[in-house]
Amino acid sequence: MQSSQKPLYLIIMEDLKEKILSGHYKEDEQLPTEVELAELSGVSRITSKRALIELEREGLIYRKRGSGSYVKRQEPKGAFEGAASAAAPIISMVLPYMATSELDFIKGATDYLDAKGYYLSIHNSNWSSEREREFLLRMPKSGSAGIILYPISTNSNNDLLNMLYWNDYPFVMIDQYADSLPVTSVVSDNVMGGYMTAKHLLELGHERIAFVSSISIEFRSSVRDRYQGYCKALRDHGIPIDPELVITDFYREADKDESNTFYRRLVGQVMELGATAIQAEHDHLAVELLRSAISLGIDVPGQLSIAGFDNHMISSLVEVPLTTVAQDYSEIGRKAAEWIVGRIEDREKSGGRTLVPVRLIERASTSVAANANPL
Repeated sequence: MQSSQKPLYLIIMEDLKEKILSGHYKEDEQLPTEVELAELSGVSRITSKRALIELEREGLIYRKRGSGSYVKRQEPKGAFEGAASAAAPIISMVLPYMATSELDFIKGATDYLDAKGYYLSIHNSNWSSEREREFLLRMPKSGSAGIILYPISTNSNNDLLNMLYWNDYPFVMIDQYADSLPVTSVVSDNVMGGYMTAKHLLELGHERIAFVSSISIEFRSSVRDRYQGYCKALRDHGIPIDPELVITDFYREADKDESNTFYRRLVGQVMELGATAIQAEHDHLAVELLRSAISLGIDVPGQLSIAGFDNHMISSLVEVPLTTVAQDYSEIGRKAAEWIVGRIEDREKSGGRTLVPVRLIERASTSVAANANPL
């Protein structure tokens, strides 16, 4: 097979296609297996498999599980001749929900994939690990060339992620990573984001800073990394971490109570502990805390500074605009798409973790601590 700038799977596919259309391979005749094609062409098995998937998508072959691939009977060509062969390979993106940031993930990935001749299909797991699992099982079988996964949790469906990795199926995680898995991921630099937020509050003279997260620190790597950044900033400024000021894993309790009552009680707890600032897991939680503080007559930021994370649209529209950390969702989506196309086309063999920079946005919700000398 001669060298070409074309992807290796496409060279194999076009060679088989020519042999099918010329009659070299007859109707219902079995083609070489994935392993045989890989050995004949000197490529990986995933490349030969991709060639067969594309032939199946064009309607030239059919595949029998446990048996192999066979030439499909060709129907007479009509007005839409060639339409099937123009079909682009599909990358599936699985998201836990759909909001502004998710649209940016989609835009970043789509801009790159469109330029490379790929389609992006979007799937919403709706915070269901069972639904996420269903997608991970079904998509490789339904012809999707690869998966970009925003997991519900760092700990969800790891058995399937292991399976996909060891089966050489192209997929990449975004937003989170799993230390226990040799899986490629593209994530924000959450450690730096947590560090910058805590450093900002410390430089304003706050020494009693509460770290508040509705989920446990272990549930998502993103939250764990933000907490690590918080701890590192306190250590670098000579402030010991007070476990009483680390308040986490209360989302079930919050759901049981009327939310306003719960968050007012939480703010009261923080104030009783002598905290003058709160570093929240994300903007939505920060807004709940900010509005609860205001309803209790607490001056934000005069008595209590509050900072969020994500730069969600609400962060600039709330009663007291939030200091927050902006993530570049579009760049995360683009880098994930770039890696997965490289993996599919055999240019990338391994990935590791890619960090996308973040930036601190200072707004009105944080100010100098009362009776403090800011650094």
